[in-house]
Amino acid sequence: MRILVFGATGNVGRALVDRLAGEPVRLRAMARTPGTAGLPAGVEVVRGDLTDLDSVAAALSGVDRVFLLWPLGGGELTGSVVTLIAAHARRIVYLSAIGVSEDGTPAPDPILQFHTDIEQAVRASGVEWTFVRSGGMASNTLGWAGQIRESATVSWVHGEGGRALVHEADLAEVAALALLTDRLVGTSPEITGPTVLTQREQAAAIGTALGHPVTWHELPAADVRTHLVDTGWPPDAADGALRAWAGLVDNPEVPTPDHEAVTGRRARTFAQWATDHADAFR
Repeated sequence: MRILVFGATGNVGRALVDRLAGEPVRLRAMARTPGTAGLPAGVEVVRGDLTDLDSVAAALSGVDRVFLLWPLGGGELTGSVVTLIAAHARRIVYLSAIGVSEDGTPAPDPILQFHTDIEQAVRASGVEWTFVRSGGMASNTLGWAGQIRESATVSWVHGEGGRALVHEADLAEVAALALLTDRLVGTSPEITGPTVLTQREQAAAIGTALGHPVTWHELPAADVRTHLVDTGWPPDAADGALRAWAGLVDNPEVPTPDHEAVTGRRARTFAQWATDHADAFR
């Protein structure tokens, strides 16, 4: 069996490559710059980009199963890429998001609609599929690293919004099972962390991992929107994210049992994630 991992140098993709590297499979990873990818020995690293269909086709040669992760804001070629994958591989495991409906009902915000469109394209392609639907990712807090290093403060919006943030290793564990076994074909497990923490509490947990306090400073939503757009977020995605964060104040994310049901192991806590990644904040 040959497995191709897209997004192999990102947080989830790298965790998946690390998880699969010890399995008796032929593992291929696509990266924009293979020479600096730093992936484990034995992984075949090929140059490519999801916006370059020729490189995608080359990477798919001889591949049986694919892990697909698609960055937000680059959806123009999603249908073409899914069609191309389906012409080569017989299974797609797609990293999606909690909130996508099973029947493709239009989503309430652009981010969920983005994932809905890809899920529907995968379903229509005729391949075997699993959609690993993620809750809020713990790795998103890496966006606070510069602030924490400089001032031990997080300046952001909606500090009382609560999420059950998921460790990328838990997403990788479920994705690996979906690629290596037939247990999850045609399913959409929803993966979260085990405990809800407000963003203020997340900052404090990072401080605990660092051994010193990290405080929260609430910013106006308009300032955060400007920052997001200035750093490359599409305006509609920034607006959707702000609505979602605001909604989490009164309606925090609910932890799901799916990780433990699939793997037999309780999901990792945010405190463990913060310990695992403490060096990124120092």
